[in-house]
Amino acid sequence: MEFSLKNPFALTTQNFLKPKSKGKSLRVFSVKCVTSLSSSDCSATSQTLSFLRVADRPWKTSDARLVLEDGSVWRAKSFGARGTQVGEVVFNTSLTGYQEILTDPSYAGQFVLMTNPHIGNTGVNFDDEESRQCFLAGLVIRSLSISASNWRCTKALGDYLLERNLMGIYDVDSAITRRLRQNGSLIGIDLISGVTCTVPYKWVDKTDPEWDFNCEGRGDIYHVIAYDFGIKHNILRRLSSYGCKITVVPSNWPSSETLKMKPDGVLFSNAPGDPSAVPYAVKTVKELLGKVPVFGICMGHQLLGQALGGKTFKMKFGHHGGNHPVRNLVANRVEISAQNHNYAVDPASLPEGVEVTHINLNDGSCAGLAFPALNVISLQYHPEASPGPHDSDSVFGEFIKLMKSNRRLKQKYL
Repeated sequence: MEFSLKNPFALTTQNFLKPKSKGKSLRVFSVKCVTSLSSSDCSATSQTLSFLRVADRPWKTSDARLVLEDGSVWRAKSFGARGTQVGEVVFNTSLTGYQEILTDPSYAGQFVLMTNPHIGNTGVNFDDEESRQCFLAGLVIRSLSISASNWRCTKALGDYLLERNLMGIYDVDSAITRRLRQNGSLIGIDLISGVTCTVPYKWVDKTDPEWDFNCEGRGDIYHVIAYDFGIKHNILRRLSSYGCKITVVPSNWPSSETLKMKPDGVLFSNAPGDPSAVPYAVKTVKELLGKVPVFGICMGHQLLGQALGGKTFKMKFGHHGGNHPVRNLVANRVEISAQNHNYAVDPASLPEGVEVTHINLNDGSCAGLAFPALNVISLQYHPEASPGPHDSDSVFGEFIKLMKSNRRLKQKYL
């Protein structure tokens, strides 16, 4: 590309950077002076051209790398906070709900790769948060939306991550998902102590009526002790909406103190990591079995499996997403579920009397248990599922029925 420069002092950045070609290659400019210039004129022109040569490109270039355990390097672009972080990489197939994922304590210490290509479209808002902070190590996405459009949006995703010192990368080759499916993920450690509360507290908030799709009459009030292994706020909101009075306790809360509070039922919540890394939690579950109705969700389900005498195992790449089909063997129907776990209960290791109530249809793994003799029910996935799906919300009603039946039985023999 050539420019004829008749007046060397008329050269400006604005008229100099007018391209005549729309090719994808890097533009190269050359200047031919057709008038004689003094040494001072040429010096001024040279300084101007030097400035133009080092001008920044109008697009962001790759400035981040994701290095996997197998040695592969995935180049990307950064947003949010900057730094270096080490953690387990898992992928999530949810189409919506990235803010709930960011604030889900079950993702503590993990990099979450979103398989849905467009992230950030709706920005963020404080109503959708599942806990008091972001616990994951970083967010990995394909395409970062350059604008946010939603009536509840309060800020852009990048600004949100930056404020919380959380790293994000985008423009990552989508082939990374296939690599993770082939090679699996890393070993687990005790992550519960970093996400649990430190002292007991009361929970009173219910699901906002605008979003409560199950508004049938609730009836009696039941006192539930919820063990916080990394509990999500919407689990507590759903229990509260079903008529429960809730006391949330730390993960190391003694079972003896729980029984002194005379609860109608106990909930063991979701959590990050490996159930075998928290033997103190398994011990607590064992001590409460048969003394009060129990409901386990996610990690709580795995802890119940071990407490009942079964074994758990690490899955190759786990279940992470909002579109996993599950067969409910009790109701004889298929439910679409939201899941987030790397470990599962081995049903062959469970003792006689324990029933498998739900099966994941993708791989046949155990997705739910019941032990009627001890008033125990559990699900491997998230029945509160926010933003959805809501197919399994009725399990909260089943927990209410367990507590109601147990209360009547106790009153009968008093």
